[in-house]
Amino acid sequence: MAMWFLRIFMLLLVSSCVSSDFLENPDFESPPLNLPKNLNASSVSLDQNSTLPGWTFQGTVLYVTSLELPDTGHAVQLGEDGKINQTFIAKGDDLNYILTFALIRGGQNCSSSAGLSVSGPDSNAVFSYRDNISKVSWQSYSHNLGRWGNGEPINLVLESQAIDSDTNSTCWPIIDTLLIKTIGVTLVQESGNLLTNGGFESGPGFLPNSTEGVLIEEVPSLIQSALRQWSVIGTVRYIDSEHFHVPEGKAAIEILADKAPSGIQTATRDTSEGSRYNLTFTLGDANDACRGHFVVGVQAGSTAQNFTLESNGTGSGEKFGLVFEADKAAAQISFTSYSVTMTKEDVLCGPVIDEVIVHPPLGGATSVKPTWLLLICVFLYVAVL
Repeated sequence: MAMWFLRIFMLLLVSSCVSSDFLENPDFESPPLNLPKNLNASSVSLDQNSTLPGWTFQGTVLYVTSLELPDTGHAVQLGEDGKINQTFIAKGDDLNYILTFALIRGGQNCSSSAGLSVSGPDSNAVFSYRDNISKVSWQSYSHNLGRWGNGEPINLVLESQAIDSDTNSTCWPIIDTLLIKTIGVTLVQESGNLLTNGGFESGPGFLPNSTEGVLIEEVPSLIQSALRQWSVIGTVRYIDSEHFHVPEGKAAIEILADKAPSGIQTATRDTSEGSRYNLTFTLGDANDACRGHFVVGVQAGSTAQNFTLESNGTGSGEKFGLVFEADKAAAQISFTSYSVTMTKEDVLCGPVIDEVIVHPPLGGATSVKPTWLLLICVFLYVAVL
Protein backbone atom coordinates (compact mmCIF):
# COMPACT_ATOMS: atom_id res chain seq x y z
CA MET A 1 0.00 0.00 0.00
CA ALA A 2 2.83 2.41 0.88
CA MET A 3 4.59 1.74 -2.46
CA TRP A 4 1.33 2.30 -4.37
CA PHE A 5 0.72 5.60 -2.56
CA LEU A 6 4.28 6.77 -3.27
CA ARG A 7 3.93 6.05 -7.01
CA ILE A 8 0.64 7.98 -7.18
CA PHE A 9 2.26 10.87 -5.31
CA MET A 10 5.17 10.93 -7.77
CA LEU A 11 2.83 11.01 -10.77
CA LEU A 12 0.82 13.89 -9.30
CA LEU A 13 4.00 15.77 -8.47
CA VAL A 14 5.38 15.39 -11.99
CA SER A 15 2.10 16.28 -13.72
CA SER A 16 1.80 19.49 -11.71
CA CYS A 17 5.11 20.78 -13.07
CA VAL A 18 3.93 21.53 -16.63
CA SER A 19 3.33 25.20 -17.31
CA SER A 20 2.65 27.29 -20.39
CA ASP A 21 2.47 30.69 -18.72
CA PHE A 22 6.19 31.50 -18.81
CA LEU A 23 6.15 32.64 -22.45
CA GLU A 24 3.94 35.25 -24.04
CA ASN A 25 2.37 34.15 -27.32
CA PRO A 26 4.08 30.71 -27.26
CA ASP A 27 2.02 29.38 -30.18
CA PHE A 28 2.18 32.56 -32.30
CA GLU A 29 -1.60 32.75 -32.44
CA SER A 30 -1.41 36.48 -31.65
CA PRO A 31 -0.43 37.83 -35.08
CA PRO A 32 1.83 40.77 -35.92
CA LEU A 33 0.01 43.98 -35.15
CA ASN A 34 0.32 45.29 -38.71
CA LEU A 35 -0.78 42.10 -40.49
CA PRO A 36 -3.18 42.83 -43.40
CA LYS A 37 -6.77 41.85 -42.56
CA ASN A 38 -7.47 40.07 -45.85
CA LEU A 39 -4.15 38.26 -46.20
CA ASN A 40 -4.30 35.52 -48.84
CA ALA A 41 -0.60 34.56 -48.84
CA SER A 42 0.59 31.55 -46.83
CA SER A 43 3.25 33.69 -45.15
CA VAL A 44 4.27 37.32 -44.74
CA SER A 45 7.76 38.66 -44.16
CA LEU A 46 8.21 40.75 -41.01
CA ASP A 47 10.10 44.04 -41.29
CA GLN A 48 11.20 46.90 -39.07
CA ASN A 49 7.60 48.13 -38.88
CA SER A 50 6.31 44.75 -37.63
CA THR A 51 5.70 43.80 -34.02
CA LEU A 52 5.24 40.17 -33.06
CA PRO A 53 3.61 40.06 -29.59
CA GLY A 54 5.96 38.66 -26.97
CA TRP A 55 8.93 38.31 -29.29
CA THR A 56 11.76 40.36 -30.75
CA PHE A 57 13.32 39.32 -34.03
CA GLN A 58 16.21 39.94 -36.44
CA GLY A 59 17.06 38.91 -39.98
CA THR A 60 14.59 37.12 -42.25
CA VAL A 61 11.53 36.10 -40.24
CA LEU A 62 8.19 35.10 -41.79
CA TYR A 63 4.81 34.78 -40.12
CA VAL A 64 3.25 31.58 -41.47
CA THR A 65 -0.53 31.47 -41.73
CA SER A 66 -1.35 28.32 -43.69
CA LEU A 67 0.23 24.96 -42.85
CA GLU A 68 -0.54 21.60 -41.27
CA LEU A 69 0.52 22.68 -37.80
CA PRO A 70 0.03 21.25 -34.30
CA ASP A 71 -2.29 24.13 -33.31
CA THR A 72 -4.72 26.23 -35.35
CA GLY A 73 -2.31 27.14 -38.15
CA HIS A 74 0.07 29.97 -37.25
CA ALA A 75 3.84 29.71 -36.87
CA VAL A 76 7.12 31.48 -37.50
CA GLN A 77 9.71 30.60 -40.15
CA LEU A 78 13.31 31.64 -39.69
CA GLY A 79 15.04 32.36 -42.99
CA GLU A 80 18.71 33.05 -43.53
CA ASP A 81 20.07 34.83 -40.41
CA GLY A 82 16.57 34.75 -38.91
CA LYS A 83 16.33 34.93 -35.13
CA ILE A 84 13.62 35.40 -32.51
CA ASN A 85 13.99 35.66 -28.77
CA GLN A 86 12.02 36.27 -25.61
CA THR A 87 13.09 36.79 -22.00
CA PHE A 88 11.01 35.31 -19.19
CA ILE A 89 11.51 35.28 -15.44
CA ALA A 90 12.23 32.17 -13.35
CA LYS A 91 9.71 31.52 -10.61
CA GLY A 92 10.23 30.18 -7.09
CA ASP A 93 13.21 28.15 -5.95
CA ASP A 94 15.86 26.61 -8.18
CA LEU A 95 14.17 24.57 -10.93
CA ASN A 96 15.16 22.95 -14.20
CA TYR A 97 13.45 24.64 -17.16
CA ILE A 98 12.78 22.22 -20.01
CA LEU A 99 11.51 23.44 -23.38
CA THR A 100 9.41 21.40 -25.81
CA PHE A 101 8.68 22.84 -29.25
CA ALA A 102 7.32 21.81 -32.64
CA LEU A 103 9.69 21.87 -35.61
CA ILE A 104 8.26 21.79 -39.15
CA ARG A 105 10.09 21.23 -42.41
CA GLY A 106 10.23 24.53 -44.24
CA GLY A 107 9.43 23.26 -47.74
CA GLN A 108 9.39 20.30 -50.13
CA ASN A 109 11.67 21.08 -53.07
CA CYS A 110 14.95 21.59 -51.26
CA SER A 111 18.17 19.64 -50.97
CA SER A 112 18.71 20.14 -47.24
CA SER A 113 17.00 21.37 -44.09
CA ALA A 114 18.59 24.19 -42.13
CA GLY A 115 19.22 23.62 -38.46
CA LEU A 116 17.46 25.40 -35.63
CA SER A 117 19.70 26.65 -32.84
CA VAL A 118 17.94 26.76 -29.45
CA SER A 119 19.74 28.36 -26.54
CA GLY A 120 19.34 29.68 -23.03
CA PRO A 121 21.84 31.70 -20.97
CA ASP A 122 24.20 28.71 -20.60
CA SER A 123 22.81 26.02 -22.92
CA ASN A 124 22.72 25.48 -26.67
CA ALA A 125 21.69 22.74 -29.09
CA VAL A 126 20.96 22.51 -32.83
CA PHE A 127 17.97 20.57 -34.18
CA SER A 128 17.02 19.57 -37.72
CA TYR A 129 13.83 18.16 -39.20
CA ARG A 130 14.31 14.47 -40.05
CA ASP A 131 12.23 12.80 -42.75
CA ASN A 132 12.16 9.33 -41.18
CA ILE A 133 11.27 10.24 -37.61
CA SER A 134 7.49 10.90 -37.68
CA LYS A 135 4.41 10.21 -39.80
CA VAL A 136 3.20 13.82 -39.72
CA SER A 137 4.75 16.99 -41.12
CA TRP A 138 6.07 18.23 -37.77
CA GLN A 139 8.13 16.86 -34.90
CA SER A 140 8.36 17.67 -31.18
CA TYR A 141 11.84 18.23 -29.74
CA SER A 142 13.03 19.05 -26.23
CA HIS A 143 15.88 21.07 -24.77
CA ASN A 144 16.95 21.68 -21.18
CA LEU A 145 17.43 25.43 -20.76
CA GLY A 146 19.18 24.96 -17.41
CA ARG A 147 18.67 25.49 -13.72
CA TRP A 148 17.32 28.83 -12.57
CA GLY A 149 15.48 30.46 -9.72
CA ASN A 150 14.93 33.52 -7.52
CA GLY A 151 13.55 35.75 -10.26
CA GLU A 152 16.49 35.26 -12.64
CA PRO A 153 15.89 36.28 -16.28
CA ILE A 154 16.07 33.50 -18.89
CA ASN A 155 16.64 34.66 -22.45
CA LEU A 156 15.34 32.07 -24.93
CA VAL A 157 16.88 32.45 -28.39
CA LEU A 158 15.91 30.54 -31.55
CA GLU A 159 17.77 31.13 -34.78
CA SER A 160 18.33 29.41 -38.11
CA GLN A 161 21.64 27.75 -38.84
CA ALA A 162 22.56 26.94 -42.44
CA ILE A 163 23.94 23.45 -43.00
CA ASP A 164 24.47 23.62 -46.77
CA SER A 165 26.39 26.42 -48.51
CA ASP A 166 23.64 26.62 -51.16
CA THR A 167 21.08 28.64 -49.20
CA ASN A 168 18.77 28.90 -52.24
CA SER A 169 17.91 25.20 -52.00
CA THR A 170 17.58 25.14 -48.21
CA CYS A 171 14.38 24.47 -46.29
CA TRP A 172 14.41 26.97 -43.46
CA PRO A 173 12.93 25.85 -40.12
CA ILE A 174 9.37 26.62 -39.05
CA ILE A 175 8.64 26.78 -35.31
CA ASP A 176 5.35 26.43 -33.50
CA THR A 177 3.91 25.76 -30.02
CA LEU A 178 6.57 26.23 -27.36
CA LEU A 179 5.96 24.73 -23.92
CA ILE A 180 8.10 25.09 -20.80
CA LYS A 181 8.06 22.54 -18.00
CA THR A 182 9.76 23.00 -14.64
CA ILE A 183 11.21 20.11 -12.65
CA GLY A 184 12.66 20.32 -9.18
CA VAL A 185 16.38 19.87 -8.71
CA THR A 186 15.81 17.09 -6.16
CA LEU A 187 13.57 14.35 -7.55
CA VAL A 188 11.39 12.13 -5.40
CA GLN A 189 13.12 8.76 -5.01
CA GLU A 190 11.04 5.60 -5.09
CA SER A 191 11.68 3.38 -2.10
CA GLY A 192 13.67 0.26 -2.91
CA ASN A 193 15.27 1.65 -6.07
CA LEU A 194 18.87 2.87 -6.14
CA LEU A 195 18.17 4.75 -9.40
CA THR A 196 16.57 8.16 -9.71
CA ASN A 197 13.81 8.50 -12.33
CA GLY A 198 13.94 4.81 -13.15
CA GLY A 199 10.34 4.99 -14.40
CA PHE A 200 11.07 8.02 -16.65
CA GLU A 201 8.21 10.02 -15.17
CA SER A 202 10.41 13.13 -15.00
CA GLY A 203 11.08 14.44 -18.51
CA PRO A 204 9.96 17.03 -21.06
CA GLY A 205 6.35 18.14 -21.35
CA PHE A 206 4.11 16.84 -24.13
CA LEU A 207 2.61 19.37 -26.53
CA PRO A 208 -1.20 19.59 -26.16
CA ASN A 209 -2.10 18.36 -29.66
CA SER A 210 0.82 15.99 -30.21
CA THR A 211 0.38 12.27 -30.78
CA GLU A 212 4.01 11.61 -31.72
CA GLY A 213 5.82 11.85 -28.39
CA VAL A 214 8.86 14.09 -27.81
CA LEU A 215 12.27 13.52 -29.40
CA ILE A 216 15.36 13.83 -27.22
CA GLU A 217 18.59 14.20 -29.18
CA GLU A 218 22.04 13.20 -27.96
CA VAL A 219 22.98 14.78 -24.62
CA PRO A 220 26.07 13.28 -22.95
CA SER A 221 25.48 15.05 -19.63
CA LEU A 222 23.06 13.90 -16.93
CA ILE A 223 22.74 17.50 -15.76
CA GLN A 224 21.93 18.98 -19.17
CA SER A 225 19.55 16.24 -20.33
CA ALA A 226 15.82 16.89 -20.67
CA LEU A 227 15.32 13.33 -19.40
CA ARG A 228 16.23 13.96 -15.80
CA GLN A 229 19.17 11.90 -14.46
CA TRP A 230 19.66 10.10 -17.81
CA SER A 231 22.07 10.98 -20.59
CA VAL A 232 21.11 10.19 -24.19
CA ILE A 233 23.13 8.61 -26.98
CA GLY A 234 21.75 9.06 -30.50
CA THR A 235 17.99 9.71 -30.44
CA VAL A 236 15.19 8.49 -28.19
CA ARG A 237 11.47 9.23 -28.16
CA TYR A 238 9.80 10.18 -24.88
CA ILE A 239 6.35 8.59 -25.10
CA ASP A 240 3.17 9.09 -23.06
CA SER A 241 0.56 6.56 -22.00
CA GLU A 242 -2.23 8.52 -23.70
CA HIS A 243 -0.94 7.77 -27.21
CA PHE A 244 1.43 4.79 -26.76
CA HIS A 245 1.75 1.58 -24.82
CA VAL A 246 3.61 2.44 -21.61
CA PRO A 247 4.30 -0.53 -19.31
CA GLU A 248 4.02 1.47 -16.07
CA GLY A 249 3.10 5.04 -15.14
CA LYS A 250 2.62 7.91 -17.57
CA ALA A 251 5.82 7.84 -19.64
CA ALA A 252 8.56 5.60 -21.02
CA ILE A 253 11.47 5.68 -23.49
CA GLU A 254 11.46 4.34 -27.06
CA ILE A 255 15.00 3.96 -28.42
CA LEU A 256 15.43 4.91 -32.09
CA ALA A 257 18.58 3.37 -33.53
CA ASP A 258 19.43 4.62 -37.02
CA LYS A 259 22.87 4.67 -38.63
CA ALA A 260 24.46 4.14 -35.22
CA PRO A 261 23.25 2.64 -31.93
CA SER A 262 21.12 4.79 -29.63
CA GLY A 263 20.39 4.53 -25.95
CA ILE A 264 20.29 5.99 -22.46
CA GLN A 265 22.68 5.91 -19.52
CA THR A 266 22.61 6.76 -15.82
CA ALA A 267 24.39 5.86 -12.58
CA THR A 268 23.27 4.28 -9.33
CA ARG A 269 23.47 5.99 -5.97
CA ASP A 270 24.87 4.54 -2.75
CA THR A 271 26.23 1.31 -4.20
CA SER A 272 29.16 -0.40 -2.49
CA GLU A 273 32.13 -1.58 -4.51
CA GLY A 274 32.18 -5.37 -4.63
CA SER A 275 28.53 -5.80 -3.59
CA ARG A 276 26.04 -7.58 -5.84
CA TYR A 277 22.81 -5.97 -7.02
CA ASN A 278 19.79 -7.05 -9.06
CA LEU A 279 18.80 -4.87 -12.03
CA THR A 280 15.29 -5.38 -13.40
CA PHE A 281 13.51 -3.59 -16.24
CA THR A 282 10.66 -3.91 -18.72
CA LEU A 283 11.38 -4.30 -22.43
CA GLY A 284 8.52 -3.91 -24.90
CA ASP A 285 7.08 -2.02 -27.84
CA ALA A 286 5.08 1.21 -28.01
CA ASN A 287 2.02 -0.10 -29.91
CA ASP A 288 3.12 2.01 -32.89
CA ALA A 289 3.24 -0.81 -35.48
CA CYS A 290 6.94 -1.41 -34.80
CA ARG A 291 7.56 -5.02 -35.77
CA GLY A 292 10.91 -6.73 -35.68
CA HIS A 293 13.68 -8.34 -33.69
CA PHE A 294 14.78 -6.01 -30.89
CA VAL A 295 18.29 -6.41 -29.49
CA VAL A 296 19.07 -4.28 -26.45
CA GLY A 297 22.48 -4.29 -24.80
CA VAL A 298 22.40 -3.69 -21.06
CA GLN A 299 25.50 -2.59 -19.16
CA ALA A 300 25.45 -2.60 -15.35
CA GLY A 301 28.77 -1.93 -13.69
CA SER A 302 31.22 -4.29 -15.40
CA THR A 303 28.47 -6.74 -16.42
CA ALA A 304 27.09 -6.65 -19.97
CA GLN A 305 24.31 -8.73 -21.49
CA ASN A 306 22.14 -8.60 -24.59
CA PHE A 307 18.36 -9.04 -24.34
CA THR A 308 16.08 -9.80 -27.28
CA LEU A 309 12.37 -9.40 -27.92
CA GLU A 310 10.26 -10.30 -30.94
CA SER A 311 7.81 -7.44 -31.42
CA ASN A 312 4.55 -7.53 -33.34
CA GLY A 313 4.02 -3.82 -32.76
CA THR A 314 0.78 -4.07 -30.81
CA GLY A 315 1.96 -3.08 -27.34
CA SER A 316 3.93 -5.74 -25.51
CA GLY A 317 6.03 -5.74 -22.37
CA GLU A 318 8.23 -8.33 -20.69
CA LYS A 319 10.28 -8.10 -17.52
CA PHE A 320 13.97 -8.97 -17.58
CA GLY A 321 16.80 -8.86 -15.08
CA LEU A 322 20.46 -9.43 -14.39
CA VAL A 323 22.77 -9.43 -11.40
CA PHE A 324 25.89 -7.30 -11.40
CA GLU A 325 28.72 -6.49 -9.07
CA ALA A 326 29.27 -2.80 -8.37
CA ASP A 327 32.73 -1.76 -9.54
CA LYS A 328 32.49 1.62 -7.81
CA ALA A 329 30.25 3.69 -5.56
CA ALA A 330 28.25 4.94 -8.56
CA ALA A 331 27.84 2.05 -11.00
CA GLN A 332 26.99 2.93 -14.61
CA ILE A 333 23.70 1.62 -16.04
CA SER A 334 23.01 1.81 -19.77
CA PHE A 335 20.53 0.53 -22.37
CA THR A 336 21.62 0.50 -26.02
CA SER A 337 19.58 -0.57 -29.05
CA TYR A 338 21.40 -2.11 -32.00
CA SER A 339 18.27 -2.89 -34.02
CA VAL A 340 17.25 -0.55 -36.84
CA THR A 341 13.49 -1.01 -37.15
CA MET A 342 10.89 0.99 -39.07
CA THR A 343 7.13 0.94 -39.49
CA LYS A 344 5.41 0.32 -42.83
CA GLU A 345 5.28 4.11 -43.16
CA ASP A 346 9.12 4.22 -43.07
CA VAL A 347 9.16 5.84 -39.63
CA LEU A 348 11.93 4.91 -37.21
CA CYS A 349 10.77 2.98 -34.16
CA GLY A 350 12.32 0.70 -31.59
CA PRO A 351 12.26 -0.99 -28.20
CA VAL A 352 10.57 0.59 -25.19
CA ILE A 353 12.37 0.68 -21.84
CA ASP A 354 10.51 1.25 -18.56
CA GLU A 355 10.47 0.32 -14.84
CA VAL A 356 14.25 0.28 -14.43
CA ILE A 357 15.04 -0.74 -10.85
CA VAL A 358 18.33 -1.45 -9.11
CA HIS A 359 17.41 -3.40 -6.01
CA PRO A 360 19.33 -3.28 -2.70
CA PRO A 361 22.39 -5.56 -2.29
CA LEU A 362 21.97 -9.30 -2.73
CA GLY A 363 23.48 -12.05 -0.68
CA GLY A 364 22.52 -14.99 -2.88
CA ALA A 365 23.43 -16.41 -6.23
CA THR A 366 23.13 -14.67 -9.57
CA SER A 367 19.55 -14.23 -10.77
CA VAL A 368 18.43 -14.26 -14.37
CA LYS A 369 15.34 -13.35 -16.33
CA PRO A 370 12.29 -14.43 -14.25
CA THR A 371 10.64 -17.50 -15.77
CA TRP A 372 7.78 -19.84 -14.91
CA LEU A 373 10.37 -22.59 -14.39
CA LEU A 374 12.06 -20.53 -11.69
CA LEU A 375 8.72 -19.92 -9.98
CA ILE A 376 7.89 -23.63 -10.07
CA CYS A 377 11.28 -24.45 -8.52
CA VAL A 378 10.66 -22.00 -5.71
CA PHE A 379 7.21 -23.49 -5.11
CA LEU A 380 8.62 -27.05 -4.93
CA TYR A 381 11.38 -25.91 -2.59
CA VAL A 382 8.85 -24.34 -0.23
CA ALA A 383 6.64 -27.44 -0.41
CA VAL A 384 9.56 -29.72 0.56
CA LEU A 385 10.34 -27.55 3.56
